[in-house]
Amino acid sequence: MKILKLFALLLCCSWYSGNAQEISDHALGLRLGDSDGFGAEISYQKSLFEFNRLEANLGWRDSRYFDAFKVSALYQWIFPIENNFNWYYGAGAGLGNVDFAPVPGSEPGNTRTPDGGLFVFAAGDIGVEYSFDIPLLLSIDFRPEIGLVGYKNFSDNFDFDIALGIRYKF
Repeated sequence: MKILKLFALLLCCSWYSGNAQEISDHALGLRLGDSDGFGAEISYQKSLFEFNRLEANLGWRDSRYFDAFKVSALYQWIFPIENNFNWYYGAGAGLGNVDFAPVPGSEPGNTRTPDGGLFVFAAGDIGVEYSFDIPLLLSIDFRPEIGLVGYKNFSDNFDFDIALGIRYKF
């Protein structure tokens, strides 16, 4: 129990002991990663409060096995580490649509080709970022996602998504 109280105290102190660095009001760029086949996302971040922001992403993928897109939104808490480094975590949700390519060698109308459709997922987020003195923000994050509603062969399992973010701050 004492360890839990100590951890809570350290977390509160780290919240208030941050340097004068501010997160940018807006950041727009790309989030490049791969886990479930989504190789690229257009990413937008909007500062809401001093240490909070909203991140919205539009991802797409065109592969031999499926064509898909997804939209996600995450609420994030940002904590200064040192100089221009921050770490952050957040939670959010998203939705998407997937269309599967026919299985090679199958005839038209064959049921071997899975049906695609709409899916809904919940997501967490944890990462580190470096804010350059020029209007550039680099980040690496880990976003676990789990399907809530949708196509079972595509989105209802636990998914790890690791990505590099490159954003222009304004």
